[in-house]
Amino acid sequence: MAQSLQERWKRWQHGLVQSLLHYHGREDHATVRVLLLASIGTVGMPLYYVIWQSFFPQEYESLSLRLLGILLCALGLFARQFNRRMLHLYLLVTLSYIFPFFFTFMFLMNHASGVWSESLLVGLVVLFHFDTGLALTAYLTGTTVACVAAVMLGEGETLLSAQVLQQLPIHLFTIAALSVAKISRQVLAQEKLAGLGAGLATVAHELRTPLTSVDANVRGLLRVYAEAGNRTQEDRLGAIDALARIQFEVRHMNHMIDLFLLSATAVRQNLRPVEKVTMEGVVEAALKRYPFPNATQQKLVTLEVRRNFIFAGQTELSVVILLNLLRNALKAVQRAGKGRVRIVVDGAHSPPRLLFIDTACGIPAQQMPMIFRRFYSHPPHNGAGIGLALCEEIMHAWNATIHCVSREGAYAIFILEFPQQQPIPR
Repeated sequence: MAQSLQERWKRWQHGLVQSLLHYHGREDHATVRVLLLASIGTVGMPLYYVIWQSFFPQEYESLSLRLLGILLCALGLFARQFNRRMLHLYLLVTLSYIFPFFFTFMFLMNHASGVWSESLLVGLVVLFHFDTGLALTAYLTGTTVACVAAVMLGEGETLLSAQVLQQLPIHLFTIAALSVAKISRQVLAQEKLAGLGAGLATVAHELRTPLTSVDANVRGLLRVYAEAGNRTQEDRLGAIDALARIQFEVRHMNHMIDLFLLSATAVRQNLRPVEKVTMEGVVEAALKRYPFPNATQQKLVTLEVRRNFIFAGQTELSVVILLNLLRNALKAVQRAGKGRVRIVVDGAHSPPRLLFIDTACGIPAQQMPMIFRRFYSHPPHNGAGIGLALCEEIMHAWNATIHCVSREGAYAIFILEFPQQQPIPR
């Protein structure tokens, strides 16, 4: 029952995030924030007037100030009709009035009560989630006007009381912490952009070579057919070979696009194990889908089934894992100029496991702790660094493990171990 409630909660969270992302995609980001703020304020202002007036009466309350706040929030519901300048002006006025002025004024007029002390702190947190320059301007303007108004109404003594002054360092710390957090988010955004750039560079690199090959073969065919009167049997065989090469390169590009799309989709989708998968079947499917450039490379890969086994996972994600491992292994063989790849299905072992072995260049010992780190690739510029990180993330979601043992210049063995399931009869 608890698991069911947890799953429902996660599904609700996922649905809410997707709805907000979809909404943000259709609206300007600033407009969305204004609409959300206006909606909350239009409901919250009258609601909390009733709460603090009737259920938990406070020393001071003002219906006129509340009504002005409701009016400002209600205007924000028409933010779609604002141009950018009007939107910025509206934000400055509304933020200055509601968070610094209204909350500070009510805090002072209620003699620094606990309710308004906490309310003011929450208001500052909300305020400084907006642009820092805008928030600082609103904070200084609204707080100054609130203090002047309180003094004019005879609350100057309260303004200089210990209860009020001790809030100042707390507020300054809150503002500083939120400003640093926003800088951290900006750094994270830059890292994401860098990761996106690396991924796009990898796609460009992977597709540029086959496209160059296609271009060369097409130019060769054009040359052959331009000399149609002098064609020989050798020319015709060359044309057939060029067409076959073009067909292979197109298939290879389609495969690379499929692999990148599968990896990108896997990051966003639910990774939970939802089906029973046979390891031998998944390995054979991956080998059929991999675009070996020629029969020679295909013969470098051998499959050894000591004993087949079933594991809880997802077929398509299993193929993603195997294609990433196979691609890395064949790249290592290519870099080393030697070696072979051996895939071992070992269901007789406890726990059941899959071994991915290449006898190519191996992995340096100092690089081993980092190979599963997202955006790390070795050698540098050898990819986007997301393949092995994604493999590990999927395996963990299945309560399985993946690790590597290697000796530089000799071999690398990726070991995938799965929870015990019912064995498949031999």
